[in-house]
Amino acid sequence: MNDMDVQQASRFTVTRNSQAVSADQRAVLLDDPGFGRIFTDHMVTIRYTQGQGWHSHSVGPREPFLLDPACAVLHYAQEIFEGMKAYRVADGSIAMFRPQENARRFAESAERMAMPALPEDMFMAAVEELVKIDADWIPQGDGSLYLRPFMFASETFLGVRPAAEYIFCVIASPVGAYFKGGKKAVTLWVSEHYTRAARGGTGAAKCGGNYAASLIAQAEASEHGCDQVVFLDAAEHRWVEELGGMNVFFVMADGCIVTPPLSGTILPGITRDSVITLARQQGMTVREEPYSFAQWRADATSGHLREAFACGTAAVITAIGTVKSKDGDFTVGNGDGGIVTEGLRATLTGIQRGTVDGPEGWLLRL
Repeated sequence: MNDMDVQQASRFTVTRNSQAVSADQRAVLLDDPGFGRIFTDHMVTIRYTQGQGWHSHSVGPREPFLLDPACAVLHYAQEIFEGMKAYRVADGSIAMFRPQENARRFAESAERMAMPALPEDMFMAAVEELVKIDADWIPQGDGSLYLRPFMFASETFLGVRPAAEYIFCVIASPVGAYFKGGKKAVTLWVSEHYTRAARGGTGAAKCGGNYAASLIAQAEASEHGCDQVVFLDAAEHRWVEELGGMNVFFVMADGCIVTPPLSGTILPGITRDSVITLARQQGMTVREEPYSFAQWRADATSGHLREAFACGTAAVITAIGTVKSKDGDFTVGNGDGGIVTEGLRATLTGIQRGTVDGPEGWLLRL
């Protein structure tokens, strides 16, 4: 980052929302926030213009964008986003979990989508500005403030090329449990007809198109009474890749943990990386290697597979109980999680809440 970028990172024009929600109204909303239904009073925006770079850094009232019908993102889907959280930790202060990794991944996603990379220091400054101005929206207890940094092509044109203008924005939403009812174990549907990503595609980028492509499979999962869909690889339709929005892990009887490797088709989850690090620190063997759906079924049936879980920013770590497919259903372990899943979840959430010491630099206190 050059000196100009460092200076710009702190140059935010701040305009407080004159119609901010009252403290009493906010308390009612925070009593049961759900997930992604309620939003805070402010947002951060930074604009990019080719030849000028990043400019117009602002914190202001959350409000709609005014977009031209020929806005590039509406036609060519140049868009990326991140998901991260701010917590009220044990000592009453506010902290974020590994936000530097979100900044790094955001830049990598931008590169894949032919978009300008937002300097990581600028990303961090933007997120911190929003958390500070909307700190009263962070729920007490187990809730958190979900942060959604995103960027989209805002140029008005219909030519097929990377846009010359972009808007970066951060909004925030107070959240409770990701799965309704705080489910202890979820049920999965294995997609036989749809794939999430192929080699050379955008699977490793956090872009909206990946999620749009997963929605029909997720709808199919819902029709079969399942909470989430699990995708197999595009080439052989054999190897387990990831869920619609989470990475997946398998805990074997010998204590070894297996997770599909990053090969360009799987999102490099920050929670995934954290789980691998914590498991290895606790003396467990973690193997990043291909794992077939047929083997998953066989290992669950024989008892060699004791637990399976999914992980991501929104749900943290969630046990997998039952797996359904057109060829029949099977249960993982006792169908309700296990001690490895629960132990890793407890450690990870403890680090996020400041009650457990984690690796250096994982918890950024504001």
